[in-house]
Amino acid sequence: MFRLLPSLLLCSLLLHLTTPFANDRPVILLLGDSLSSGYGIALSERWTTALQDRLTGQGFEHRLVNASVTGETSRGGLSRLPELLQRHRPRWVVIELGGNDGLRGLELAQTRQNLQKAVQLSRAAKARVLLIGMKIPPNLGPVYTRRFEAIYANVAGKEWIPLVPFLLEGVAGDSTLMQADGIHANAHGQAVILENIWQVLEPLLESGTE
Repeated sequence: MFRLLPSLLLCSLLLHLTTPFANDRPVILLLGDSLSSGYGIALSERWTTALQDRLTGQGFEHRLVNASVTGETSRGGLSRLPELLQRHRPRWVVIELGGNDGLRGLELAQTRQNLQKAVQLSRAAKARVLLIGMKIPPNLGPVYTRRFEAIYANVAGKEWIPLVPFLLEGVAGDSTLMQADGIHANAHGQAVILENIWQVLEPLLESGTE
């Protein structure tokens, strides 16, 4: 038994040394709500799963960490962000938040401030940021709706970060691509969302400006 100890110690040491490198891949941290958490969609059909497959298939080493939570607001995401940044040390942070703020009629100035603070925290942690824009139904009136939509371009412009103008472009309003609730994309819509993200994200990864 005692003769095995050196071998066991060596194996333990090798495991300790090699385990961190197994996950030593650049992380893309996704901070979002139910549109990114996969509400109502099987794991294999989610746009986030497809994104990881696309990254791997096209030779990118990035590992997607999906920290999205159904029902999340910009305030909630902001409160979770420091711990996520410390734990994952992401190369990129993709922020997909604010939709629930708008649906609940929350103060727009606060939503804008939360998103801007999330961007600033991410950049302070040496991560690059991609902001995902959102639109809401006109239930709260045209003024609120327009002001809400303008938040994303405003934050992206002030912080000089790339923007996907609207996550659900080509999906929202199309009953063949939406779940019965009219808010979340179905499996077919998930594929369109992936392309909306990819057309902005891929050039950023290819540019080597990380």
